Amino acid sequence: MGNNRGMQRYRRLQYVVLIAAIAILGRLFYVQIIDDRYKALAEANIMRIDIDYPMRGEVLDRRGEFLIRSRVCYDVMVITRDIPREGFDSVRLATILNISMDKLRRELRRAGPNSRQPHLVVGYLSQEAKLILDESDFKGFYTRFRTAREYPRQVGGNLLGYVSEVDQRQVDKWEYYSPGDYIGIGGVESAYETLLRGEKGVSYHAKDTRGAIVGPYKDGALDILPVKGTQLTSTIDARLQEFAEKLMIGKVGAVVAIEPATGEILVMVSSPTYNPDLMVGRQRNTNVVEMTRNQRQPQFTRALKEHYAPGSTFKLVQGLIGLEEGVLSPSDRYPCNMGYTYGKRTMGCHSHASPLDLRRAVAESCNAYFCYVFKNIITSPKYGNVKEGVRRWSEYVKSFGFGEKLGCDLYGESRGFVPTVEFYDKTYDKRWNWGTAMSCAIGQGEMACTPLQMANLAAIIANRGYYYTPHIIKAIDGQDSIDRRFYERHYTMVDSIHFVPIVEGMWRGVNVAGTSGRARLEGWDVCGKTGTAQNPNGTDHSTFLSFAPKNDPKIAISVYVEHG
Repeated sequence: MGNNRGMQRYRRLQYVVLIAAIAILGRLFYVQIIDDRYKALAEANIMRIDIDYPMRGEVLDRRGEFLIRSRVCYDVMVITRDIPREGFDSVRLATILNISMDKLRRELRRAGPNSRQPHLVVGYLSQEAKLILDESDFKGFYTRFRTAREYPRQVGGNLLGYVSEVDQRQVDKWEYYSPGDYIGIGGVESAYETLLRGEKGVSYHAKDTRGAIVGPYKDGALDILPVKGTQLTSTIDARLQEFAEKLMIGKVGAVVAIEPATGEILVMVSSPTYNPDLMVGRQRNTNVVEMTRNQRQPQFTRALKEHYAPGSTFKLVQGLIGLEEGVLSPSDRYPCNMGYTYGKRTMGCHSHASPLDLRRAVAESCNAYFCYVFKNIITSPKYGNVKEGVRRWSEYVKSFGFGEKLGCDLYGESRGFVPTVEFYDKTYDKRWNWGTAMSCAIGQGEMACTPLQMANLAAIIANRGYYYTPHIIKAIDGQDSIDRRFYERHYTMVDSIHFVPIVEGMWRGVNVAGTSGRARLEGWDVCGKTGTAQNPNGTDHSTFLSFAPKNDPKIAISVYVEHG
């Protein structure tokens, strides 16, 4: 009986030992084979993982001159766990890094005590300072290769954009980015970010028992090399861009020039602008604050975003629509007695000969002439009523690229505005007539467009009726072509034959007699059209639309100067 009890206790003990052994073996299997957390922790003690950032792609002008290039610099990183408790000369370190002691202490607090995670202390360290830091052998501190942007011509701040550290919203939105990464902001830098940024690499470094780097981990077998960003060739002519920016110093407005045969943007100036070098380096945040406080908004890309009344340059569109609709012929003459009177209102005009035909009306920029034309368009009997006339007129205007985004390859383009029947019905509670819209006859009233759209109008007239979507990139390294949509022609609703008298009027306005005589250049056959846009808040705005030469045009340009 006693022996039986002893055997039972022995067997129970065997079961307990067996179960314990199974539990221990199972845990060991899980830890060593399935769960790699402990392996990662162990490896973290013998190696350091660094992200290797690629050189960002350069941007050239159309002639191969650098608009943006990259220079070498470094980030200074810290792993606070590796900082020795004694012998840390913080004053010398701050001197080498060219930062204050307060800045150094602040970054060490942010990194956290005894942390294994790398933390950015300061960026934009020069190669010379890096060598001094390396020789000083500050435990826990190391450098990470970076590149910074530089701008040889120091032009095109709004056009080119800049590079800045990502914020948390961008980290959450895109898987590619981590805290401390950089991203293109505005202009070309933003629009072509995925090409310019390249691909990050990874390198693994072996550490000894004291935390010092002793070489590549596993002889670099796990390392992934970074891939340099793509080089872009822009459509911009750097010399023309610089020249136009100098002409606009002290002025508020925009200059846009397009090659009519391709839609390539040769010049895009938003004035005032800023030196893009101000957006590089440790003083960038200070410079941004100063620009933000500037009431003239140098960071605002007026060429793409500002809404302006086109003014008298829009008379060209009225004439073309009138010709296509058959309510106007080039020989039609209308009187001008210092303006056009309708009801109790008068659309004033300047002094010139009267009556005028279409070519002379374009050259002299006669307000009255195009008021007659506009009224004849929207009150044409074939439409039955004014509303249908305005509806048809709006369709014509939009075919010239107004009232919609043109589809430029830069972000932030505005639509402008073309008034419609629905707009007038809502604004005037459906009680309106042809006179309500009369300001549109000369590009005033509700009409609004961007400087890019006005330059595109110059290109349309230069091409006698069509345009290519304006774009800023001419070639992408490693690709046969740019986006196919930039090679497609967009035709207006006006036949090419009707552009002949309009072009002739623009040529006469510059070369014979008219409002554009100051644009005459011997041997260039310049065609131009001046414009004045009324400004209820001060001096009127000035605009000029032009292309040259008259036949086989090489450049189409629009200039807009506020309070000009």
